[in-house]
Amino acid sequence: MTDPVNAPSAPEASPAPAPQEGQQRPARRGRRGAGAPGAQQQGAAAAPRRTHPLLEQLAQWHPQLFGAQPLPLKRGIFHDLLAAHEEIDKDALKLALAIHTRSTRYLNVVANGQQRHDLSGQPVEAMAPEHVHHALLEVFRRRKPRDGEDLTAKLRRRIAQAFEASGLTREAYDALARGRDDKANALLDEAFAEVAERDARAEALLRAFEASGATPEHFADMYGMDRRQVTQQLARARRLREAAQGPASEAPAAG
Repeated sequence: MTDPVNAPSAPEASPAPAPQEGQQRPARRGRRGAGAPGAQQQGAAAAPRRTHPLLEQLAQWHPQLFGAQPLPLKRGIFHDLLAAHEEIDKDALKLALAIHTRSTRYLNVVANGQQRHDLSGQPVEAMAPEHVHHALLEVFRRRKPRDGEDLTAKLRRRIAQAFEASGLTREAYDALARGRDDKANALLDEAFAEVAERDARAEALLRAFEASGATPEHFADMYGMDRRQVTQQLARARRLREAAQGPASEAPAAG
């Protein structure tokens, strides 16, 4: 999913396919240099089309947003850039932003749930939960697993974390995140189940703690548990309980 910055997206250039195992590479013809068309074509295929020339200029003007470690862009940044730099060609900016917001490094910061930033590099608005979710799906779709790495399990955990960070109910988050991909929807359901299981364990721990009458430290020592984890789980259970109870009703006014 392309991050919305009020500019239409454009497909990224696909890299040249690598030869299959056992397949010979085509022989190079001609000398390397400007006078060798074959060398020019091969160089064009080998060189990754990573950036648009305007992106390099934007990185000089706004290094916090377009530098080596980009920040999520506020919605409407397209018009802000046009207003700030009158010399920018509108069509070139549309293409440059489309390439930038579809790049893996940009999707990574969106998937991390960072806030959106303005031209001065200041955070101005939260990232929508559905944008975080779909960025996560795309980032993991592009990743190649290392030896023994279970990307599915990692993605499921990241989805669960994003759901919890959103502060939404399961129903509200589901309405935003669920799409047409059956596999992605199955992972979403598994993440919901994982969070529900953690919530149930935290609630059971809180009940046992309340029944014990002990301090959190003594309670953790009694059961051979890590004190920090016990404190975190108790706090989690209390937050869940408060959220389930809802805001306290206001006392009726005196008659």
